[in-house]
Amino acid sequence: MKLTALPAHTPEAVRAALVARGWDAQRAWFAATGVQFLIVLLEDVSEPEREALVHWSARSGADVLTGDGWALVGAAASRLAPLARPDRVPEGLAGVSGAMAPFLSTYAEPPRTWSIAGGEIALDQPVLIGVLNVTPDSFSDGGRFAGLDAALAQAERLKADGCRLLDVGGESTRPGAAAVPDAVERERVVPVVEQLVRRGLGPVSVDTRKSGVARAAIAAGAAVVNDVSAGAFDADLVRVAARAGVGVILMHMRGTPDTMDGMATYHHVAVEVAAELRAAADRAEGAGVDTARIVLDPGFGFAKTAAQNFRLLDELAAVVGLGYPVAVGPSRKRFLGHATGQPVDDRDRATAVTCALAWERGARLFRVHDVALAREALTVASATTNPT
Repeated sequence: MKLTALPAHTPEAVRAALVARGWDAQRAWFAATGVQFLIVLLEDVSEPEREALVHWSARSGADVLTGDGWALVGAAASRLAPLARPDRVPEGLAGVSGAMAPFLSTYAEPPRTWSIAGGEIALDQPVLIGVLNVTPDSFSDGGRFAGLDAALAQAERLKADGCRLLDVGGESTRPGAAAVPDAVERERVVPVVEQLVRRGLGPVSVDTRKSGVARAAIAAGAAVVNDVSAGAFDADLVRVAARAGVGVILMHMRGTPDTMDGMATYHHVAVEVAAELRAAADRAEGAGVDTARIVLDPGFGFAKTAAQNFRLLDELAAVVGLGYPVAVGPSRKRFLGHATGQPVDDRDRATAVTCALAWERGARLFRVHDVALAREALTVASATTNPT
């Protein structure tokens, strides 16, 4: 008898083993995801539900750790599947079924496209979002692309390097930054958006917290609104996006850029960020934004310490598990400098490594300053999960 250890961090190894032994590719993939080990945290669990979970785990072979109002359940996805089926759910666990069903559904079939104005973006390969700051005071490239000609030249470079979406920002959100008046922000971004679209360099995203700026940028041709406040700064922004039918990126941040550093207090950062993003997505959908148009961003560097950023990166599954496509924007952030000792203008290698790690953990969109370097790292990372 021969014994070979297969890696457990991805279903790909099991899928490959089954296909090599004659299984149909699709059947092999579903079987591989079925044997993948999952750990889920259930909260707001009643005492009867806790007891029912413990009894179920003894019969099913799942591992269950419980406490007052919560339970951790660990098992192969196939063993968790009965909890997601109303016709098979064990007695006393109907409430668990309601939470488990959508989670397992998106786990088995994650989003494969993101709907934006005028089309869709495929997510089977890494999607590079190029940062185009047209501000005088951004933390890494402030003032370099504030003029229209400089901004357009940089956009050409980003597209040539493999950028799929250009993200135009007219207000710095670096720590301590003050808000920019709406009129000033519009004057900065709208002419750039208009010219990018006119020159066929789209699709274009506008990075703004303000509904008036979003409305003007959409009128100029923007296909996406990227809101670092996830709708908390200006509640009308998601309604503007919903009426226009654009894509929406909702990023996690507490407070505002000038207050966020004092709000980096978490008991369990990944779980709390995921819960706050879930609430933001619910608000956006309640305002009319279609689910297929929403992308979530955990907000690296926003209201998080260096240690919290790295923990959030490692536990990105908490955000991916919400069922929406996930974007990350670690580019040149302070936490990378904390780890490497490099100044802000020498963090692109660290950014590329961080993007590769985020891809392995389920992120599919990557907002970066240096598209070429990130694309190279992501090409290698994605080759392990998309070997064809």
